[in-house]
Amino acid sequence: MDILPITPHLGAEVIGVDLSQPLSNEDFSAVHQAFLDWSVLVFRDQQLDKDQHKNFARKFGKLHVHPMYKQRTEHPEVLIVKTTADSAYTAGDGWHTDVTCDEFPPMGSMLYVTETPECGGGDTLFADMYLAYDLLSDEMKRMLEGLTAVHDGAIPYVGSYKSVPPEGGYPRNEHPVVVTHPETQRKVLYVNSGFTSHIKGLKPNESRAILEMLYRHISATPRLVARVQWQPNTLTFWDNRCTQHHAVWDYYPHSRYGERVSIIADTRPAA
Repeated sequence: MDILPITPHLGAEVIGVDLSQPLSNEDFSAVHQAFLDWSVLVFRDQQLDKDQHKNFARKFGKLHVHPMYKQRTEHPEVLIVKTTADSAYTAGDGWHTDVTCDEFPPMGSMLYVTETPECGGGDTLFADMYLAYDLLSDEMKRMLEGLTAVHDGAIPYVGSYKSVPPEGGYPRNEHPVVVTHPETQRKVLYVNSGFTSHIKGLKPNESRAILEMLYRHISATPRLVARVQWQPNTLTFWDNRCTQHHAVWDYYPHSRYGERVSIIADTRPAA
């Protein structure tokens, strides 16, 4: 197994692993350590069916079922990510962290892309939320620590995707603005423009000003970003606890197709 970094701090390609086969304990340990070291792992030239995809994900924990897709299917844990010329939107076209509206958001997601735009494009950008926190001033860090934000699934699923909420509505939960990664023990900036509605205890204009500043900090700091260029039969596994991502829709009217499996975290995000 070879690990080839994409940037000095975020993202790496993993060479020499066939994910269709069960991993040995040694290989699993190496992949897990690379995941903690690089946060985004790219595995190319994989031939996976849905069961093999899910089997690899289950090595890391219990599988997640997306709140928009709880209908009974043969593979409820597999989220189809498909964009064509007829699509009203593409999933993830904006900086976000997956499903932070859940009480226990996914610890990681694995997207397996089998069709890429024939014109090129369709890359995914990933941003390092360890570094996003580290680059803040000490005064800003002190101000943010101890604050709590509300994450609301209705923001993207109803507001952007125009879906009909299930009975009882989409999940809505509170998480600290700054959390500690449960495995690395590093501090992480944990608000995102996809799901975070407001910071509790602040006036609306105060909350908006702070969140908009943090969102600009993420979107306008190229140093945070690693770019994954998809090829057919590529699986990318990202740590949802310390990254954000943005699926770039720059390939209209061409198509892209992938399948995503996510793993539920063992613990809630905590300071």
